[in-house]
Amino acid sequence: MYAIIMGCGRVGARVASELGRAGHDVTVLDVNDKAFERLDEDFSGNTLVGNGLDVDVLRRAGIERADAFAAVTQGDNRNIMASQVARHIFNVPKVVTRIYDPLRQETFELLGIEAISPTVLGAERILEIVDPRRGEGAETGGLRGALGL
Repeated sequence: MYAIIMGCGRVGARVASELGRAGHDVTVLDVNDKAFERLDEDFSGNTLVGNGLDVDVLRRAGIERADAFAAVTQGDNRNIMASQVARHIFNVPKVVTRIYDPLRQETFELLGIEAISPTVLGAERILEIVDPRRGEGAETGGLRGALGL
């Protein structure tokens, strides 16, 4: 599998390093070349300094042959825009984006983009620990239900 990871923060570096370790071909994009220092020392993939919203940068990264694209920068808007380009212009089969605003998650998924919200996931996990009854039945609804997601 060939994957492009946009954003080499803690999450992007970890995803890229794990995919590389699993034998996948990976390219990591970031606007800051210092971000690549977060990658494992034995990372065997490629790095590319550039903006993942730039179609020319995406082409240099090999988006036309990508099997997967993950947008994990700090910006929801950048992530969703780049993910839409990957999905709808380059027809990348598997596209996932990280978003912080849980209210946007459903909208992004309607656009055909799988969205992961660390805000929702983190809150759900904390609530499971603090109130173990939350996982016992549908009547609790969890955080997703409380947010209408």
